[in-house]
Amino acid sequence: MQPRDSSAVRVLTIASSDSGGGAGIQADLKAFARCGVHGMSVIVALTAQNTVGVSAIHQCPPDFIRAQLEAVFSDLPPAAVKTGMLFSEPIITTVAAALAGRSQPVVLDPVMIASSGARLLEPAAVRALVGSLFPLATVVTPNLMEAQALTGLDTEDRRVLTESLVALGARAALVTGGHGSRPVDHLLADGQHLEIPVSRHDRAATHGAGCTHSAALAACLGRGDPLPVAARRAALLAGLAVERGLTGLGAGDGPVDALDIASFSPPELD
Repeated sequence: MQPRDSSAVRVLTIASSDSGGGAGIQADLKAFARCGVHGMSVIVALTAQNTVGVSAIHQCPPDFIRAQLEAVFSDLPPAAVKTGMLFSEPIITTVAAALAGRSQPVVLDPVMIASSGARLLEPAAVRALVGSLFPLATVVTPNLMEAQALTGLDTEDRRVLTESLVALGARAALVTGGHGSRPVDHLLADGQHLEIPVSRHDRAATHGAGCTHSAALAACLGRGDPLPVAARRAALLAGLAVERGLTGLGAGDGPVDALDIASFSPPELD
């Protein structure tokens, strides 16, 4: 048997664990695998979570977060990084210090509120997120409600929202199209606006869609795609993951399925 190539593209997620497996670190690693990259993770918080909601959040100590980051970057430097739920100002400060001065593309998913309504970013942490991480991000990827909360604008005009996010310090901004009246992702990068039509599916299985989108975007950037191409690929994967979503898995909104697990089974025995 020929030895397998071990030069897989490495991509890192810095986010929180979802015990229900639908969002967070778990969704990111599935999206990475679907995009053909080796996923690595730095866990900053644990959530007690299922399809119904989030019942508890436990933060990791900053020293342990720092140790995870140092372990990855010292031996397995990633081609790209995404951040997800960071929850608190101390966590954000720790992550920002570790990412400062590095050259890898960074996708910042400003996770603020769970689909169940649970707050996933403390109010005091919002200023730190914008002030410390926006300038380090290649692109920020809020959904419509997160973009409105970050900018203070009560509008569905994604063109206006992306311009306001860039004015806050982001190099590029992509407001996703899963909510609101228009099913379109809107990207502003290098002064150019790009609208990406997205599919919406009447399916009670959207948990983790935002995480899947931003993880796929990071994976594609890590593989060398230009940002507009990576954004189109991420939109496609997020839509497919919702279309295949696992309805009826629990009592609430089911998780998306980036891997199409119904098409897999254990290896056949001889």
